[in-house]
Amino acid sequence: MQVLNFYSSVFGDQLKSGRKTATIRLGDKSHRYRKNDCVLVTIGFQYSPRERIFHAVIDSVEVKRVRDLSPREIEHDNPEFRRTEEMVKFLEQIYDREVGLDDTVTVVRFSQIIDDPPAVRDRIHGLGGARN
Repeated sequence: MQVLNFYSSVFGDQLKSGRKTATIRLGDKSHRYRKNDCVLVTIGFQYSPRERIFHAVIDSVEVKRVRDLSPREIEHDNPEFRRTEEMVKFLEQIYDREVGLDDTVTVVRFSQIIDDPPAVRDRIHGLGGARN
């Protein structure tokens, strides 16, 4: 199983609350993550214990230049950001190197897998909404 790991505990709250639903990674990671893959989302540093957050399904994987990131993609990665300049500074901190607008990034969108979600359970049991 693939792991989608985050290094900052700040992301833990964003992930758990559903505010963070994407990750923007520097470089072309399309060979690593594919649409419909199941991944384990974790937080922690390399060679250290990691916290399991949840399982997720990859909804989309898109490779593009930093300059082509939309405000919505940036917000799905970090709910505090909307502008490309903010994302560039953030990537520079994470990767400890200069990041330019022509650098390649991979936008990985994902959805948490929830055991027995209420909306699905209610539809199966004919509760709420349209009925047959």
